[in-house]
Amino acid sequence: IFSPNSGNKEITWMMLEAGAETDVVNSVGRTAAQMAAFVGQHDCVTVINNFFPRERLDYYTKPQGLDKEPKLPVKLAGPLHKIITTTNMHPVKIVLLVKENPLLAEVEALQKCYRVLDLICEKCMKQKDMNEVLAMKMHYISCIFQKCITFLKEREDKLDGFIKSLLKGRDKDGFPVYQEKLIRESIRKFPYCETTLLQQLVRSIAPVEI
Repeated sequence: IFSPNSGNKEITWMMLEAGAETDVVNSVGRTAAQMAAFVGQHDCVTVINNFFPRERLDYYTKPQGLDKEPKLPVKLAGPLHKIITTTNMHPVKIVLLVKENPLLAEVEALQKCYRVLDLICEKCMKQKDMNEVLAMKMHYISCIFQKCITFLKEREDKLDGFIKSLLKGRDKDGFPVYQEKLIRESIRKFPYCETTLLQQLVRSIAPVEI
């Protein structure tokens, strides 16, 4: 276990990359993220909750079991890891990260990436220490990738058209309806309906009209 109580998120990140464990508890039964939240270091909590070791992604770059080919080409691991570990979950930010990397911004590449994200999501839910937050994040990014594929296939303006759709506000008040619907749809499609996190999100969002 490590202590993120100093509030230095860069040091927290470095310690995580060096192998610091996030699920070990201290003498009062709290994890590092819980201790950081307790003392108000929310930036450190965000870093810890968004950390995903590169080795866990590299696992998919090697053929497993009877597979002849890996599920994820090695060249896509770096760009995908950058998106997985981002702390800015705004859909436009994620699409921009896809758009800026020519290796990612292709239908076939995004198909492989979203399938790996779905596998990671499943593993997060089925592992002994279930991680609902990480599972939801992987699912959410997977949904955005799938929508990127739709625009790449069907629209001449491709990802630029997707970004414009996300940013376009309705006439009466400028509210980005398409963006709101995309986020709500991704939550609705989360396959593990019994999870506490999903039920909390649904309770928060359901009564609110778009």
